Amino acid sequence: MTADDSFGRLDDDDYPAYTMGRAAEMLGTTQGFLRAIGEARLITPLRSQGGHRRYSRYQLRIAARARELVDQGTPIEAACRIIILEDQLEEAQRINAEYRRATAPENAPPAT
Repeated sequence: MTADDSFGRLDDDDYPAYTMGRAAEMLGTTQGFLRAIGEARLITPLRSQGGHRRYSRYQLRIAARARELVDQGTPIEAACRIIILEDQLEEAQRINAEYRRATAPENAPPAT
């Protein structure tokens, strides 16, 4: 990968740019917390060639939500499940909205 390729990925939310240490520092949490949410299958960090965990900005946003719930007293396993369910609900709502737009009367073919 060239430097130009790397610069093009700076805006990519899914690019695994952050090491575990940096991710924990940015979130104000421990590396153990990141391992725990990984074990709970909330996020699955990519691995570098050396086997080190790498996190994307998207994954860091999910981890930040988990930390928020845990800080409020929610057990980590429950926090992970809540986030998964929130994500599923959001996806279902998006699909419903698309379906409604596609089946709205103004999109219906004219009667002949």
